[in-house]
Amino acid sequence: MYNILFVCYGNICRSPMAEMIFKDIIYKNNKRYMLSCVSRATSMEEIGNDIYPQAKDKLKEKGITCENHRATLLKKEDYKLYDLIIVMENRNKEDVLRIVGDDINNKVHLLLEYTDNLREIDDPWYTGDFDKAFDLIYEGCVGLYNYLVNKGDYDEI
Repeated sequence: MYNILFVCYGNICRSPMAEMIFKDIIYKNNKRYMLSCVSRATSMEEIGNDIYPQAKDKLKEKGITCENHRATLLKKEDYKLYDLIIVMENRNKEDVLRIVGDDINNKVHLLLEYTDNLREIDDPWYTGDFDKAFDLIYEGCVGLYNYLVNKGDYDEI
């Protein structure tokens, strides 16, 4: 099982959207026994809260199931538990490294590193642009999925 952790600031918009989108992709491609994912926050501000309503509405609009979700905090131990830690923006990466320490195994990456256009995903909680956030997260999740299934060592996943 290859375990992926999606991380953003509050774990109510981008990272749970990524988690739900990625789960949808792996379920539709019958890879749920090879790939798994969850999401976490780097901030305590939203711990225990559900997905932000506009993010949840966007997922539902796209036909993606929103499982029961409660924002949870990233912990130092998570670095050992997950094969990849995927963040939405450089600030998230800095916060992850502050929490887990050095990235000695090169696990921490921007989601859009797995696309042809590396960039950050702005926080839609601030921008209000949940359409753009969804599109970029979806693009990144497809790229990440393709990267993983096309890796030479995929059989070990």
